[in-house]
Amino acid sequence: MSGPHTDKMFSGSIPKLYESHLVPLIFDAYAEDLARRVALLPVSRVLEVAAGTGVLTRKLAAVLPADVAIVATDLNQPMLDLAAELGTQRRIEWRQADAMRLPFEDAEFDAVICQFGAMFFPEKSTAYSEARRVLKPGGVFIFNVWDRIEENEFADTVTKALEPLFPNDPPRFLARTPHGYNDVAVIERDLRHAGFSAAPDVNTVAARSQAASARAPAVAYCQGTPLRNEIEARDTSRLGEATDLAERAISQQFGLGPVDGKIQAHIIAVQR
Repeated sequence: MSGPHTDKMFSGSIPKLYESHLVPLIFDAYAEDLARRVALLPVSRVLEVAAGTGVLTRKLAAVLPADVAIVATDLNQPMLDLAAELGTQRRIEWRQADAMRLPFEDAEFDAVICQFGAMFFPEKSTAYSEARRVLKPGGVFIFNVWDRIEENEFADTVTKALEPLFPNDPPRFLARTPHGYNDVAVIERDLRHAGFSAAPDVNTVAARSQAASARAPAVAYCQGTPLRNEIEARDTSRLGEATDLAERAISQQFGLGPVDGKIQAHIIAVQR
């Protein structure tokens, strides 16, 4: 079976493929963007939630002063294990934690940061309320979410390419979860319900997703995300076929050599 209950399962070979393929494809540019925003804030202690394999953590470690404490958490221990293995040049406190129930005292942090994790929270307002609780008065919660899938060309192409493979039950992970929480009005409502009274600052930022060939994004999405769980739940033997289909579709749309597609996300900052 697959669906929302498997959308948070980043295990097996997914973490390493996620880091090697998906991080350079879509996450690096936005991690740099978030790190720059945090570097402008007066912070002494920063919490990152849903840190994944640590792409943003490494950027934060590079730009924040050495005396700023960084705590990086993730729900999935395999992702966190790889993040810790990759490491940084400075000390990071790595900690397994559920964003819905953060294991920290009230008002511990000057900033709470989350890169592309909010879409996976089962109850967004609950997670936002936890972020608010651990923030000091005047502290800032900064996070980003993907815009709708039509604004993210490789993800859209892969999703459409897999529909003929499983016509009665096409895998919809990418549209349902990573790109399923893109309505700014809904995000603002969820923040209000979480207790944030200040109006959030919202920026929509487009970037480019580039790879040496169509194979890289095909593997990234089909094998380095929980889309893999959906494909294998339908037929374990067809993962390679699904990846090949995605590769052909990307090649047809973006060319046989290096590929370049649009990606787009919302960056949200709100003060406690």
